[in-house]
Order: sequence, then structure tokens, then C-alpha cells
Amino acid sequence: MLKFYFNGSPNPTKVALFLEESGLPYEAVPVDTRKGDQFNPDFLAINPNGKVPAIVDDGAVVFDSNAILLYLAEKTGQFLPANTPALRGEMLSWLMFVATGVGPYSGQAVHFKHFAPEKVPYALNRYQYEAERHFGILDDHLAKRRYMVGDSYTIVDMAAWGWARMVPFILGDDAWARFPNLKRLFDEISARPAAARANDLKTKHVFKAEMDDEARRHMFRHIANSAG
Repeated sequence: MLKFYFNGSPNPTKVALFLEESGLPYEAVPVDTRKGDQFNPDFLAINPNGKVPAIVDDGAVVFDSNAILLYLAEKTGQFLPANTPALRGEMLSWLMFVATGVGPYSGQAVHFKHFAPEKVPYALNRYQYEAERHFGILDDHLAKRRYMVGDSYTIVDMAAWGWARMVPFILGDDAWARFPNLKRLFDEISARPAAARANDLKTKHVFKAEMDDEARRHMFRHIANSAG
């Protein structure tokens, strides 16, 4: 059975959405990053980068959420756009846009807004701006269409949904007013039973909630290393 290494953060949750939508049987393996589980040798043998999500599927090891989405979609033939070169190119472009833009900038925006030990105005402003810009590009694209690629729900929508869940936490409680088209897609996906099950997965396992000194040592290792 497929093993799915996860926690409740955006990237694992979008993979959980695919697994729940597709009906693939899987074993959920929690990785508590605030306790340092991601640095256990057994997990590093699966993902040397020490991050979730990752999957082990009948001997195939795949890490990075967008790679996993593409792998599972191609394996099952589900949640892909129509098989034309134009739509495949569009799918890959938007999938990588989420992977290289939306996710990294949103993650850094969250770090400097909520978790950095000192306020760095330049970093805060840069990452807030870039997160907002990337969500705005998604919103503009969705102004002309129901879904991100083609005429049906695909892995690109799942990838966008994973991070869209965090818009208020990243950009503030009033941020959804600036992205009405992305909010429409987010609400549509969130209403799906599979999305509820994906969101609930993290509640079936006990993860460390406190962002205390132990958690900071594991989550922000550059701080621990610089402190000697």
C-alpha cells in the first residue's frame, strides 16, 4: 500500500486531497516537524531534503508535492486535462508556477510575518508583496475560466487550493476581498467531501502545536546553528 508521509501544512494537504479524491488506498504516516521527525535517518532516506510530503508507492519514492501530484495523476489517469500538447504545456506551466512561486513566496511571507525572531521590514515587505502578486496572477487567470487548466478540475486546482487555504494567514483577514476569482475556486473545492477529509487528516494524529524553543530548533535550524 502507498505510504504517505505528511503533516497539516499546505503542501501535504494538497496531496491528501488527491488521495482522497482518487480513492487510492494509502497509509498515512505522520511526520511531526516541530519534534524533528523530518531529520530521522529513515525519513531522510526517503527525502534527503527532510521535508514533507513524500510517498513510497510499491518501491517508487517521490518527494515534492507537485511532483507527487503529477506522478499520481499520470499513474491513475485522473485529474489531468485533455491529452493535447497545448493543455499539457499549460498544466505543467501552472503546476510549476505554484511550485516555484506561490509556495516559496507564501512560505517566506508566513515566516517573516509570524515566526521570525526579529522583525525585518525589508524581508516582510518583499515576501508579502510577492505572495500577493502571485495570488493575484492566479486570480486574474481565473477571471476568465472556472478552472486553472481546460474545462475540468485538475491537479493544478488542487495545487492552488493547498496554498489558497492560507491566504488570510499569509496576507491578513481581509485579503480574500482582493482575490474573488481564486476565492470562488477555493470555496468550490473546499465544499467537496474529499477536501473535508484531506483537512481532517491532521486531526487524526497528534502533532505538536507549540512553537516553543524545541520547535524553533527543528523548524528554523539556521537559528540554532548560528547560536552555536
